[in-house]
Amino acid sequence: MCQLLGMNCNTPTDICFSFTGFQARGGLTDHHRDGWGIAFFDGCGVRVFLDAQATVESPIASLVRSYPIRSKNVIAHIRKATRGAVGLENTHPFQRELWGRYWIFAHNGHLRDFSPPFDGSVLPVGATDSERAFCWILQSLRSRFPAGEPEAQVLYHALRELAASIGRHGEFNFLLSDGRRLYAHCASRLAYVVRKAPFGVAHLKDQDLSVDFKEVTTPHDRVAVLATTPLTDDEAWQQVPRGTLLAFKDGEAEHFDDMSTGAGCEPGCSLEAAA
Repeated sequence: MCQLLGMNCNTPTDICFSFTGFQARGGLTDHHRDGWGIAFFDGCGVRVFLDAQATVESPIASLVRSYPIRSKNVIAHIRKATRGAVGLENTHPFQRELWGRYWIFAHNGHLRDFSPPFDGSVLPVGATDSERAFCWILQSLRSRFPAGEPEAQVLYHALRELAASIGRHGEFNFLLSDGRRLYAHCASRLAYVVRKAPFGVAHLKDQDLSVDFKEVTTPHDRVAVLATTPLTDDEAWQQVPRGTLLAFKDGEAEHFDDMSTGAGCEPGCSLEAAA
């Protein structure tokens, strides 16, 4: 199973601590060695780093781990190849343009018999089912809203419907962002934690490293971190219910009228995580 990592904040924040634990899952504490990538939004631009090497051997990963790039939205992925050769063209996250903004996407899972018809507006470059799903999502949104980007709640419901439709073909855990919101869909495994005041100490599960967030934050900071499985062993991570699409903005989950894709979330269930 591939590994996902995402971050959404109310102020530009570096992901060095979380990435240190995440990096270990690419060949040290887990067996995923088929490439990795990370994308940092910076205003209307995106910094994307991709490498077909395992993260534990990648000099680019070492750079990211030590270089405090600050961003409000970050998506990272460690690949376990199931379809498509090991190579940059098949390495997540993928990047495309829609409505004059960059979109970034990473997927964990396997889709069976997923061969949607493309109209040429958004095409996959590699051979993964993940990139096909991403291109199909953007093509569908472009077709559904020809006049341009809809309001946030309408867009959320469209993404929820598309996630449910694609999810019928198999396991469809994904992270998606346009630089303003971070969307997270859980089909099987995905967890998150929201860090906010009062901040405390956190210790990584995959590396013997701790940080006291009181020393590196302000009382107004709020940071949501998402991962396939929790990155720390002393924080209250929230398991995302299966079949749920979450939308994060400014470090917290937005509450549209129904956050569920139709399964896994009972009416009134809590989508907030303890710090």
